[in-house]
Amino acid sequence: MTTATDSHTVQSAHTPYRVGFLLIDNFTLIALATAVEPLRMANQLAGAELYSWKLLTVEGEAARASDGITMLPDASIRDEHDFDLVIVVAGIDVTRSFSPKEVSWLKQLSRRHVLLGAVCTGAYVLASAGLLDGYSCSAHWECLEAIQERFPRVQTNNHLFTVQRERITCTGGTVPMHMMLSFLARRHGQELSNAVSHMFVCDRVREEREQQPMPMLPKLACAQPKLAEAAQLMEANIEEPIELQELATLAGISRRQLERLFLKHLGCTPSRYYLRIRLNRARRLLKQTSCSIVEIAAMCGFVSATHFSRCYRKFMGRAPKHERMDVTTPETTDNVITDTMQSLPSSSMMALHRARVEPTYGIFGPENPPPRSSGTMN
Repeated sequence: MTTATDSHTVQSAHTPYRVGFLLIDNFTLIALATAVEPLRMANQLAGAELYSWKLLTVEGEAARASDGITMLPDASIRDEHDFDLVIVVAGIDVTRSFSPKEVSWLKQLSRRHVLLGAVCTGAYVLASAGLLDGYSCSAHWECLEAIQERFPRVQTNNHLFTVQRERITCTGGTVPMHMMLSFLARRHGQELSNAVSHMFVCDRVREEREQQPMPMLPKLACAQPKLAEAAQLMEANIEEPIELQELATLAGISRRQLERLFLKHLGCTPSRYYLRIRLNRARRLLKQTSCSIVEIAAMCGFVSATHFSRCYRKFMGRAPKHERMDVTTPETTDNVITDTMQSLPSSSMMALHRARVEPTYGIFGPENPPPRSSGTMN
């Protein structure tokens, strides 16, 4: 099968491969850095300008990352460009962070057969432009449900990154580095890619089809594979939950063993953990989609909206409709700005306020401690 990089062959030594990074408001800085740095290091190790890159915004205005850091772009999307690859860099609150101008520009690039990519939640922007219809794509697990429900023609997966025809998409965090290392290997050979990874003290380059970790402590998942398998089965069967006995059978252990594993390592019963997974998915759908509460209840395996609302209020501490109100009427950072310079909020405080609409906001608050990381129950 022809992949994105197969159709974009290596150019002459005198013509760098031109990459544009489209910064969406509230983009994640680590995703941008881990996508750019492999290109910089490839140039350094090759002793030649293999790649050039530019940061872009709609009007050339400064872009603010999700951590509050402001970055000045190199150009506007209105300027004349001749990119070989454009990567959409997004982050928190992606469903409301971009405009029709970015969508229109991306469509123009597609008509010119420019290779298009996305990191973190950027796939949502490409999907909104209709540019992932019929494609497989990867995205940060937190926005997968939003893509699945809003864009049914997009074939979402849980891979770390996906390369298919003229699209390259990946999850967030440090994964863009691994996607770009794979990109370098396809264009220049494995030796250069390995050299770049060594410079970044990266002891293992992750493969495209590796699964992005589920929201469980990674060390615990490695140490307790049966527990991880059961949790993965729960994640994969939310709309139609499976009985605990069948879950144990599929995991290859007894129901009693299953219950013991969950109590010992996660401090709760399998049923309670399963319910938490379903309610967490409901929270993401409430914050990221316009689906009705009745529809979300059905999507998350509840027999009725009433039952769903009762469970949600009990375990999340608020009604589903109040969860959605945070999205439709979020607090703005203006509310925390006072009239004296000494009282100006820090970047961290402004970033925290912007993150209020995110599904994971406050999940490890005092009333929701993180799962245990050890086998003790002290």
